[in-house]
Amino acid sequence: MIKVTKLKSQGCDFVVNAELIETIEETPDTMITLTSGKKLIVEEPMDEIVRKVMDYRRSLFRNMR
Repeated sequence: MIKVTKLKSQGCDFVVNAELIETIEETPDTMITLTSGKKLIVEEPMDEIVRKVMDYRRSLFRNMR
C-alpha cells in the first residue's frame, strides 16, 4: 500500500494498493489508473508515485528473506 493525497482536498490522504496500479500519467495532474479502470487524481508527481511503489515492492522482498 502507498499513501497519496487527493488533489485539491487540503491534505486528504488515502492509501492505494500498489499492486492494482496499471498506469500513472501526468496530464498535467497526476492520474493513477487502477486495474479496475478507476482513475484517481493525486497531488504527488508521477516520479514520486513510482518511487513509492518501488519502495513498497522492495520492502516486500526484504521481508521474504
